Amino acid sequence: MAYTQTDLDRINRAIASGVLSCVVNGQTVTYRSLREMERVRDTISRDLAMQSGRGRSVFYFTPAGRRD
Repeated sequence: MAYTQTDLDRINRAIASGVLSCVVNGQTVTYRSLREMERVRDTISRDLAMQSGRGRSVFYFTPAGRRD
């Protein structure tokens, strides 16, 4: 699912105003809690970062060397 900056802005405004409903990806969504909204906001932020090529790279170092 491709999110837009508008989706992120809408959910941030909803969180700031204390409502549990907003439009995300063209659909009106009612969340169960603020915590759930924050998780969705974080997901949208990560998706947008990956779309723009600013995503994180995670490397694991083991005794055998680096693993991607």
